[in-house]
Amino acid sequence: MRKLLFEILVKPPLTEDAPAPDEAAVAELARAVDQAARRRLGRSLAIRQVDAGSCNGCELEIHALNNAYYDLERFGIRFVASPRHADVLLVTGPVTKNMREALERTWAATPGPKWVVAAGGCAKDGGCFAGSYAVTGGVAGVLPVDLHIPGCPPRPVEILRGLLALLA
Repeated sequence: MRKLLFEILVKPPLTEDAPAPDEAAVAELARAVDQAARRRLGRSLAIRQVDAGSCNGCELEIHALNNAYYDLERFGIRFVASPRHADVLLVTGPVTKNMREALERTWAATPGPKWVVAAGGCAKDGGCFAGSYAVTGGVAGVLPVDLHIPGCPPRPVEILRGLLALLA
């Protein structure tokens, strides 16, 4: 036991170093999304995120957009709790049979103009859940998808680039 404790104290941690921060690029990208939203909508962009049955990997990356590093609120991009206040439905995961009706109701409650963004590989075609008895498939099988953001999971910067492409 003593030997193990000594090794723990002497050896460096096995984690990787954090990536070098590129705050200027992230800030510029978020500003571009905000400006595009104001040109297109006349106000800031409101996003309603819907988990249609994912493994929560995509949600972790989406929630990172609200952390202190990305902080989308400072650029006017915000996540809303109600689809009645949303411009974009950001859907993650394959659509499960139990979530299909809830997703359709959420889309119906969202006022126009509205866009649907499928985030991640599972939202495109079911991903690793495709063929399961509980999954109906990708989001495009239920709703008209305007944009697909690839990745498993997509990084926060890729989500920002996707939103900018949607607004442009």
